[in-house]
Amino acid sequence: MALDQSARYANLDLREEDLIAGGKHILCAYKMQPKAGYGYLEAAAHFAAESSTGTNVEVCTTDEFTKGVDALVYQIDEASQDMRIAYPIDLFDRNMIDGRMMLVSFLTLTIGNNQGMGDIENAQMIDFYVPPRALQLFDGPATDITKLWRILGRPVQDGGYIAGTIIKPKLGLRPEPFAEAAYAFWLGGDFIKNDEPQGNQVFAPTKKVMPLVADAMKRAQDETGEAKLFSANITADDHFEMCARADFILETFGSDADKVAFLVDGFVGGPGMITTARRQYPDQYLHYHRAGHGMITSPSSKRGYTAFVLSKMARLQGASGIHVGTMGYGKMEGDADDRIIAYMVERDSADGPIYHQEWLGMRPTTPIISGGMNALRLVGFFENLGHGNLINTAGGGSYGHIDGPAAGAKSLRQAYECWKAGADPIAWAKDHREFARAFESFPFDADKIFAGWRDQLGIAA
Repeated sequence: MALDQSARYANLDLREEDLIAGGKHILCAYKMQPKAGYGYLEAAAHFAAESSTGTNVEVCTTDEFTKGVDALVYQIDEASQDMRIAYPIDLFDRNMIDGRMMLVSFLTLTIGNNQGMGDIENAQMIDFYVPPRALQLFDGPATDITKLWRILGRPVQDGGYIAGTIIKPKLGLRPEPFAEAAYAFWLGGDFIKNDEPQGNQVFAPTKKVMPLVADAMKRAQDETGEAKLFSANITADDHFEMCARADFILETFGSDADKVAFLVDGFVGGPGMITTARRQYPDQYLHYHRAGHGMITSPSSKRGYTAFVLSKMARLQGASGIHVGTMGYGKMEGDADDRIIAYMVERDSADGPIYHQEWLGMRPTTPIISGGMNALRLVGFFENLGHGNLINTAGGGSYGHIDGPAAGAKSLRQAYECWKAGADPIAWAKDHREFARAFESFPFDADKIFAGWRDQLGIAA
């Protein structure tokens, strides 16, 4: 049995509302299950000790000041596996150069050694609360969706849906076909992102691809009379390599450099990659891709943290936009209730699964939806979310359209307009060709979502 530290690292008399009003603690809520044979409170206290000032034995170096920055278990419910811990703000590491907080320290304490403790069967963070003083010490986004709306000539309030895609196939295209794929989509759509593995492969070197993409952007803008946006993947192991990619891309796009976002794989690349991009390139839209996050955030997982927690952390770090899943409407895991993820990152005041968070004017992070979406699935998605102020990167939903990617892009835009008008999608399709052709492009989805569509649209089986 582990040392019972509940007398020091638990205080169930503390009230959550008092901790929030005091403003001196970051609060974390977990689903925690101890291993068989261990008491719930004792395991929770050991978890808090390991997450802050303690260990599994009494040590001779602890003094009274140290005890003042203990993490404290303040609420437990064994039946629901609810464990909540208050972490004093002073526990967390600060930058030497500017005194600001860092996400790596937050994760080191709250999701650190406690994930491998012998008396814990599993523990997963499901929510956390950041008090006003800590909010002031995180970067937050430097730019947000209003920058993109302005470039696209839209209103900066409720500028609406940004129709985007991902260059497909995700790997295997050489520079010329890659750029032509971008040009073909831009004739109908707004925004293109690299797929997350695309970088500087030997068959598609960045220094050959990017000049061609910049040229494709100019040609598409000339042909359509509309601004276009490109999100370039600069993810790398080495921060200098990441900055070298970023610098080359900005120089290459030249007068269109403001239309370039930087995509960083924030989960596999880590907080250092996100913060470096946020601070070195504050004028560029920072596109947080979650590649690999499902290894811990999957609904089947009982460890680590949830997709909700990941997204909230991304806003603190300064992501301009983050993939939030398709809420059950695409090909990835998730359900309709995942809209709270979008609400938490985009609103100034939002409810999480446990805590209410006031963001106090911190810039919003745009919800980006991707993964199996097409025009037919979008109408229900918008209805569930309640708005369309987001970026959608539909790869197959664009390049899989029967009339090509420009028509695919237009079908996405028409799906948004259909939802916004409150129209019946079948009736809408009769007057919007690209949207109508999406039914023929994705008949499996059409059969599933719109029974009888063939008869109503006069399409042979």
